[in-house]
Amino acid sequence: MTTVTDTIDVDAPISRVYNLWTHFESFPTFMSGVERIVQRTDTDLHWKVKIVGVEREFDAIVTEQIPDERVAWRSVDGEEHAGVVTFHRLDADRTRIALQLDWEPKGFVEKVGAVLQVDDIQIHRDLAKFKELAEQTGGATEGWRGEVDRAADATGN
Repeated sequence: MTTVTDTIDVDAPISRVYNLWTHFESFPTFMSGVERIVQRTDTDLHWKVKIVGVEREFDAIVTEQIPDERVAWRSVDGEEHAGVVTFHRLDADRTRIALQLDWEPKGFVEKVGAVLQVDDIQIHRDLAKFKELAEQTGGATEGWRGEVDRAADATGN
């Protein structure tokens, strides 16, 4: 499993940043490699990605969602893919985003790309695109502000 982490500070209020992020179907506008996300329900997502010419599709669920704090998801079939993004209020008009993605590279090209940290570079670029989008969005962007409680783990937490 490969893990990529990155952070970026955005000059926009936390609610705007969070709301924009929860428009999962808009991910292709800032996240290269994501061709389409279809949000079937509040927690059920279908992803279509194309990375280094390799196309993949998988279903994922939102496993935890707390408005203005965090969104976590994981695949439920096909590709091994999981992620969490957290939002941190720096002040009234600035937000820090911290992103962690876990995925399983398959095939020679993906494994070499992971070793060379090509995915790290791409995630950094994608966050920069998101930052630009969030800072350009002048008005309030509506997002789903419902909560999804994380399931208890083996320790009961």
